[in-house]
Amino acid sequence: MEDVTRAGIEMSAAAPAMSAAPARSASKKPQIFREKVQAGKFVMTVEVDPPHGLRPAKAVEGARLLRDAGVDAINVGDSPTAKIRMSPLAMSVLLKQELGVEVIMHYTTRDRNAMAIHSDMIGAHVLGIDNILCLRGDPPSVGGYTDIVGVWDVSAVGLIRFLKLANDGVDFTGKSISGKADFFIGGSANLNADPLETELRLMRRKVEAGAHFFMTQNVFDEEILGRFLDGATKFRRPIMIGVLPLANSRHAEFLHNEVPGMLLPDAVRDRMRKAGDERGPKEGQAMARDLIALCREKAAGVYLVPSFGRYDIVAELIAEAK
Repeated sequence: MEDVTRAGIEMSAAAPAMSAAPARSASKKPQIFREKVQAGKFVMTVEVDPPHGLRPAKAVEGARLLRDAGVDAINVGDSPTAKIRMSPLAMSVLLKQELGVEVIMHYTTRDRNAMAIHSDMIGAHVLGIDNILCLRGDPPSVGGYTDIVGVWDVSAVGLIRFLKLANDGVDFTGKSISGKADFFIGGSANLNADPLETELRLMRRKVEAGAHFFMTQNVFDEEILGRFLDGATKFRRPIMIGVLPLANSRHAEFLHNEVPGMLLPDAVRDRMRKAGDERGPKEGQAMARDLIALCREKAAGVYLVPSFGRYDIVAELIAEAK
C-alpha cells in the first residue's frame, strides 16, 4: 500500500486510537501555537523557505518581521516544488534560537527512507521541534532534477502514523523510544482537488492515522473554499487555509496555468489584469485580506505564503488582522 513502509508501518494501523492531541510532558515548555489551535482561537502562520545556499539572513529577517507583526508560527518549507534548499530541521532550529519563534516544520517523505525519518524525527523532538506538517513532496523532476529519483519509502499517511506511534512511545517496529513523544501532527489537504471526494477520502485516512490539524493549498475561489469546508467538517480537525497574496497578472497566470493544484477563477485573473503592475501587489493584498476575513468565520486559521519574498505585505496583513 501507498502509506506504509516495507519495515512495517502498515502494522501500526491496528494501534489504539489516540485523542485529538497528545499529552505534554510536565517538564516541557507549553506549545503556544498548539494551545491556541486547541482553544479554538484564529491562528495565522506564514511560510518562510530556507535558502538554497549558505546565507539564511534574508529568511531570518523575514521571520523577524513576521514575529514582530504577531504571527502565531512560522512554517519552514522542505525544498518546496522540489527545489533544493537548506534542511528544514536546521532552519527550524535556527529560527527558534535566533528569534524565539514557534515553528511548524514541513517534512516530505520524498527524500528519506524509514530509517532516515526515524533519525530526523527523534532529533527534531529532542531539539524542541514538535509541530510537524507531513507531506509527500513533489517529484524531483518538478524542480528540474531529471537524474534524481524520489525515495517515498513512506507516504505522508505513513509519516503521520509514524509520529502517532512515537507519541505512543514506540518506533515503527514496535521498539520503545524510551518515553512518549509530544508531536503536534499536521496533514496537508488540496481543497482544489477535482473530484473533491478523492481528497476527502485521503483526509479521512490521515485523521485515522493520527493527524491533529490540516493546512491546505492556496485557494482563490470562495465557492471552492466553502464546498471543501462543508465536506471536511465531519473530520472535526482544525483547518488552516492557504492564502497567497498575488503580485501581478503574470504571477496569477503562471500559478493558474503552470502550478499543479492551483486554480484561479477568471474574475481573480481579470482583477489582476486591470490592476496592472503598479497596483498589482496592493490588489493581491486586498484579495488576500478578503479571504482572511472569510476564513475567520469558517476556518481555524490561515497559512500565508509570501510572493517573491514579500514578507512586508504578509506582515501588514497579520498586523491588521491582529
